[in-house]
Amino acid sequence: MADQSAIEWTDATWNPVTGCTKISPGCDNCYAERFSERFRDVPGHPFETGFDLTLRPERLDQPLAWKRPRMIFVNSMSDLFHKEIPRAFIDQVFDTMERADWHTFQVLTKRSSLMRRYVNERYPAQPVPSHIWLGASVEDGTRASRIKHLRQTNARIRFLSIEPLIGPVNELELDGVHWVIVGGESGPHARPIELQWVRSIRDRCIAAGVAFFFKQWGGKTSKSGGRLLDRREWSELPDVSASVRLAAE
Repeated sequence: MADQSAIEWTDATWNPVTGCTKISPGCDNCYAERFSERFRDVPGHPFETGFDLTLRPERLDQPLAWKRPRMIFVNSMSDLFHKEIPRAFIDQVFDTMERADWHTFQVLTKRSSLMRRYVNERYPAQPVPSHIWLGASVEDGTRASRIKHLRQTNARIRFLSIEPLIGPVNELELDGVHWVIVGGESGPHARPIELQWVRSIRDRCIAAGVAFFFKQWGGKTSKSGGRLLDRREWSELPDVSASVRLAAE
């Protein structure tokens, strides 16, 4: 767990699981894999097994020891809804998040249909508590099914991470979505991002009243291109109180 994070839209990270497997082009240049594999076979290092999927039960209670409220990105180095993670372990992660209700937890997945199934079975009568935000990661317009799955998930706060944005997103249904993050790819093999792709998403967020956060243009490093879009930074966050009020009506 990291008390500080370089990720602009969160405060800290919590990784009760590390490692993953690739499922779509957005995974091709995974930063978490690149970082983890640097330490494969280093004796005693947390990533001695590289990016192999690894459950870390000793970390399950970590957020409970953090008394200062913060936004916590869950599994920045994995995907909580990977098909090889036992449901009982996911239950324990959600148990901790429910107990640590002074924090805000941000859960992001590419396996959106599995998240929808799990959440709707765990919370059949009422939505996930409002301090647990659920998100889907989308890299271009061909992954629109993940947006549909997210919108069908019984959550109070739903968000999209359109990062790395590697192609246009022509169909973007935002009904029931409260926050959209967009960012270009970074790293030695970063794929290009186009201005019109970003503007199109931003403009649709504005029209729909959805909070918009532009993380980066990307490039060789995450800071290479800065964060300015049309001469300003976009750092909006979802209005949690309004979302909870509407859900209750």
